[in-house]
Amino acid sequence: MADKPEDLNLPAAVVSRLIKETLPSGIKLSKDAQTAINKAAGVFVLYCTACANSLALRNKRKTLTANDVFSALEDMEFDNFVPELKICLEAFREEQKAKLAERKRKQTSNEEVMKAKKASMVESSGEGGEVEEREERQAHREEGHTDTASMST
Repeated sequence: MADKPEDLNLPAAVVSRLIKETLPSGIKLSKDAQTAINKAAGVFVLYCTACANSLALRNKRKTLTANDVFSALEDMEFDNFVPELKICLEAFREEQKAKLAERKRKQTSNEEVMKAKKASMVESSGEGGEVEEREERQAHREEGHTDTASMST
């Protein structure tokens, strides 16, 4: 748990941005109102987490799942939010899958380019073994490794 009560506050900038996105244009919020909303949001998160944790413990689990949170919201009588939250969670998961697939596609493409460069260099130089060794060292450096002496050749 947090050492000080203020450690439990949500980031003020995040809460402020959410408030501004929610309110109609031209509506202003006093500093006291913004502080009150920030505190209320923090209490809500803590309460929801505590309820979800209780559900997980009842099921003899130490890991909270999204379903624990959804059930906690229902127990807290916020069940009208659950369907929309499930849609948002599914959209987030799909977005993450797409990002992972894109990263893998780029990595595969980069590997193919490196193989083509390597083949081209071997053909043009006739130094197959030396070029291969240089390419391995280069690839190793590009991956963030600097100790080329530890590579086996």
